[in-house]
Amino acid sequence: MSLLHLVPKSVAAVNGSGIRQIFDRAAKLRREGRSLINMGIGQPDFPVPAAVKAAACQAIVDDHNGYADSAGVDVLRAAIIAHLKPELGWAPPLAGPIAEGQPGLLVTSGTSGALWLAINAVTEQGDEVIIPDPYFVLYPQAVKLAGGTPIYCDTYPDFAMTAERVAKLITPRTKAVLVASPGNPSGVVMNQPQLDALAALCAKHNILLISDEIYDTFTYADAIAACGGRYATPARAPVGGATHTLVVRGFGKTYGITGWRLGYAAGPKVIIEQMTKLQQYSFVCAPTPLQHAAAAAMSTDMTATIQRYSDRRQIVLDTLGPVCGDIVRPGGAFYVFAPIPSKLGITGAQLVNRAMERDVVIINGGVFSLRDTHFRVSYTVAEAHLRAGCQTVAAILKG
Repeated sequence: MSLLHLVPKSVAAVNGSGIRQIFDRAAKLRREGRSLINMGIGQPDFPVPAAVKAAACQAIVDDHNGYADSAGVDVLRAAIIAHLKPELGWAPPLAGPIAEGQPGLLVTSGTSGALWLAINAVTEQGDEVIIPDPYFVLYPQAVKLAGGTPIYCDTYPDFAMTAERVAKLITPRTKAVLVASPGNPSGVVMNQPQLDALAALCAKHNILLISDEIYDTFTYADAIAACGGRYATPARAPVGGATHTLVVRGFGKTYGITGWRLGYAAGPKVIIEQMTKLQQYSFVCAPTPLQHAAAAAMSTDMTATIQRYSDRRQIVLDTLGPVCGDIVRPGGAFYVFAPIPSKLGITGAQLVNRAMERDVVIINGGVFSLRDTHFRVSYTVAEAHLRAGCQTVAAILKG
């Protein structure tokens, strides 16, 4: 007898990740002996820096293997605070009770863990959370599982989640707005005035702005220059930056330690307090020895690695640009979100099938969006494979 009747409708209604479904298909082909070029996975392909690996090993040898405080170990909290203070103009206290008006800090099990806790901290049945379209696959599902309704902000064609677009969607039921810059799947970087306006809008309506900044370090030099020489974040906004913005960042993408599951959130005291309570009854704490290693990672210079990915970005744009037309140039992350020429008359899902028939893995836009007119290329593969894979996709698109 099936136990399906025990599963809540909210859980049963959630589909498995579209990305994982494509990976499962690719894994089956590999087991059949096919050699695939995987331009689907958003996982860096560079080795973890030796100093970071050594710090993790040393933390285990030094017996940092038990439970940590739910808020995070002091050595990592201190490193995060030292990083945030000059960048944002504000930072949480290292330890002790948080005074009224001070921001809080919570080390989490990945940025996904931080986003999950944040959404659950402010959302209940009937509430609304505004998310960008296209979006990272977690966003709508986390809102739904919290009992809320995701409200999709159409950001096509430039993929900027501007205050003008968001303002039209705010209702009395809106609890939060979720923005990501650089975005996934687009890699688009918003500028400081755009983010300032979004923070001010949230402050005006007294709602939370969740800023997913997992790719903050993975922002390319040309985008940094266009933003005035520093990474743009709504947390720096003169209105709403320190009062209504929750910053979510992590370590996995920057240092190639995605499997370590480490992130953090910094922002309004009341939100961090609720997130901390939820963490105590769910994740308990982020992995203790890896927190010690992450503190060492924060002093590791990743400039050369990020420049290499910037060069890979150009390979994708040069190869696919002539056949896709107007591709929005990504300013960070490691993705290109390219339109499918309308003359082909095919969906993103159909393009994925054709590419997989030729041993190339990409992700269709419908995985990240209410429309399926684009596809995502992740340039986290060696240059020769990246060039070959993009040439294959370009040949398909030429018809």
